[in-house]
Amino acid sequence: MFFTKEKLWRRLDEVALYRYDKKCPITIFQSAEDKDGAISARPENVVYDDELKVGANWAGRDRYLWLKATVKFPALKENTRLIGYFDFGNTGDGHNSGFESLLFVDGKPFQGVDQNHREVLFPDSFAGTTAELTFRLWSGLEGGGIPTIQTHQLKEAFIGYLQLSIDDLYFTSKAALKTVDELEENNPSHAKLLQAINRAFLAIDWSIPGSPTNIASMETANQLLQTGVKEIPKNFPVKVAAVGHTHIDVAWLWRLKHTREKAARSFSTVLHLMEDYPEYLFLQSQPQLYAYIKEDYPEIYEKIKAKIKDGAWEADGGMWLEADCNIPSGESLVRQMLYGQKFLREEFGKPSSFLWLPDVFGYSWALPQILRKSGIKTFMTTKISWNQYNRMPHDTFQWRGIDGTEILTHFITAPEKNSHISTYNGKMTARELAGLWTKYQDKEINQELLLAYGYGDGGGGVNREMLEMRRRYDTMPGIPEVKPKSATDYFNDLHETIENTDQYVHTWNGELYFEYHRGTYTSQAFTKKMNRKIELGLRDSEWLSVLANLQQGTTYPTKKLADIWQILLRNQFHDIIPGSSIKEVYDDALIEYTEAMTENTALIAEQLTNLTTAADETITLWNSSTWSRAPGRC
Repeated sequence: MFFTKEKLWRRLDEVALYRYDKKCPITIFQSAEDKDGAISARPENVVYDDELKVGANWAGRDRYLWLKATVKFPALKENTRLIGYFDFGNTGDGHNSGFESLLFVDGKPFQGVDQNHREVLFPDSFAGTTAELTFRLWSGLEGGGIPTIQTHQLKEAFIGYLQLSIDDLYFTSKAALKTVDELEENNPSHAKLLQAINRAFLAIDWSIPGSPTNIASMETANQLLQTGVKEIPKNFPVKVAAVGHTHIDVAWLWRLKHTREKAARSFSTVLHLMEDYPEYLFLQSQPQLYAYIKEDYPEIYEKIKAKIKDGAWEADGGMWLEADCNIPSGESLVRQMLYGQKFLREEFGKPSSFLWLPDVFGYSWALPQILRKSGIKTFMTTKISWNQYNRMPHDTFQWRGIDGTEILTHFITAPEKNSHISTYNGKMTARELAGLWTKYQDKEINQELLLAYGYGDGGGGVNREMLEMRRRYDTMPGIPEVKPKSATDYFNDLHETIENTDQYVHTWNGELYFEYHRGTYTSQAFTKKMNRKIELGLRDSEWLSVLANLQQGTTYPTKKLADIWQILLRNQFHDIIPGSSIKEVYDDALIEYTEAMTENTALIAEQLTNLTTAADETITLWNSSTWSRAPGRC
């Protein structure tokens, strides 16, 4: 045995060492404590009274820290890009725990930086100039469990060159080796890919690593590899539509205030990557997040609106946020759609045509009717793959609701690593691309599948590696071709495919029950009680406000009611009302519920006063039900 694949992985590790020319190491940062931890804090008012050296540890729980360094960018160099590399701490795989930061360049938000996003590309216009780099670091939380101090290390920071040919060689080799891992050994493409990589790596001169001769030989190796891969036929008729995404739980293992900063970091990263990857298409659901960004970081919000106008950014998904669909009333689900669609239409000029609920814990049988009446044509989730006992028998089907209304439903089938479940947080791997098709149960009616990729749950989103790997997997043999595509275009094409197929399309008639997370109905009972009390209270305040307007000519309290509704809708998020969040989330929910209840009770009293003008000794009884009620004894 020659252990060719194992040898090539070792060689790839050696190639990776020469992707960067570390021209300008940063060895020390000015630092300042951010004791307030305020939302949308800016660097201009920070007083730096300490310093932190690269190699030092920093620690805390929910700690914010400012770092600043003034850097001189090197001059332009042929076949390179200016790049920064910043390794400041540990971040959980789904950004569920650990360190995150937002990089400001000359005081303006630039990109999120964390363990999954350590690279920062800079435009050529920065060459030869000086800039102030400011990082707002957050130590993060423990990701659930006992409160724990998070310890991180400032491992490395530099400005330098990205060697484009070596970077190309690295990613093409990695994509090819990952593809080989998914191919059976008797597949001819398995041997041909290994031969192409091996032939390329044999052309590298390792006599003096890092020398001009070594670097030049890697460029030659890259040319050989590109040619070798192109000569192997694709021979795979299945397509994958790839849409970038970052699932951001509005609260879960962190609080609402943390989510607002997570959104700013994640969205800054998306915007920055789009400058270098024009083909990159990104989907973000949940108008609640956009409302936060509009308030906290208006400069980021305006850039998002520009990208939406250009078609690169897709603001969609239907609901105000990705709400639980078990506990809220039917009216609440209608309002989730109403407020979500209203925001999308007014802010971005286009309502949603699909409901995006990748992570919700089960789906009410009433949803198809509500969705179709809200302008929604398609429903997507992946969470139901977590079922404890029974697997849903289909992944593309018509879901029939309680009144007979049907809606086209599609489950993303990208496999989670080392698990039977599917993921909405794809990493753009060969295993996911191959597994999408392997797991898919409706191959006879549809041969194009959807992949949502990017770090998520706690945000983060797509990184540069995912975008580079997407380009290369598209040409790799033995796996589906993968091209950027918006979710809207994918679902429109899926509708056309289903309408034109001569194969039987199955129908699911009933609730989409989730066999897991059963505490949804019992955990944190206070939130469920308050949710229902406020739902009923809003019914009273709304009809009394309408009656007062019609009978007395009073102004309908549109904004006040909207504010109360948005508190209610926010706390119907699928990790708040089910009871799956940390304690601090429920401390915040208590404050918000109390505010909503107080405001609504006052509004009811105000409207009753408007409607009752009789003398003090008169008692007025109101019947808000839709049926007659016999008066009781007073």
